[in-house]
Amino acid sequence: PFVMFLLGPIYVFMLSYRLPLGYGSDKPSVRNSVALTNLFLALLLAGIVVLFGVKTLLFVYLPIQYLAGMMGIFLFYVQHQFEDVYWEHDPRWEYLKAAMEGSTYLKLPKVLQWLTGNIGFHHIHHLAPKIPNYLLPRVQEEVDLVKVAPTVTLKDAFKIAFADMHLYDEESRKLVGFREAHRRLRETQGKKAY
Repeated sequence: PFVMFLLGPIYVFMLSYRLPLGYGSDKPSVRNSVALTNLFLALLLAGIVVLFGVKTLLFVYLPIQYLAGMMGIFLFYVQHQFEDVYWEHDPRWEYLKAAMEGSTYLKLPKVLQWLTGNIGFHHIHHLAPKIPNYLLPRVQEEVDLVKVAPTVTLKDAFKIAFADMHLYDEESRKLVGFREAHRRLRETQGKKAY
């Protein structure tokens, strides 16, 4: 939770997304997109300072951005890190299983469902990303296929966020915590030593 809630928003939104590194960074279109986004963000921040002052930037705009980033990371995390999640390598990876067992239906209260643009129907997004967000509730209601995805409530989501499930153990096919992964690694190394 410390990394997710405190460091995650800073790293992901203020550093990682601002640098043209990683996937697609060898493409000029990706580098240009990042540079253009950074330019517009710099202009936005400068505009806020000129119109409203540095205090508004530091005590209103940046905290709102930080909280929004925290919520985004939280929502993404709890929809992909849960007990019995499906993770698989090529060539055994299956599209339908990945969509229905590798992400959840995060059942949110109607107000939060609307405020998040129906992000709780993440399993449907993985199955058919071209379905517009306003149709996702209807798909969930009318299509039996999508009803098999694990359902997580907001209360469950907070339990998941604070659970000790950070790493995927390929042998047991379960998420485990760092201590458990370290223990299993020591066991494995001990067996190999004999």
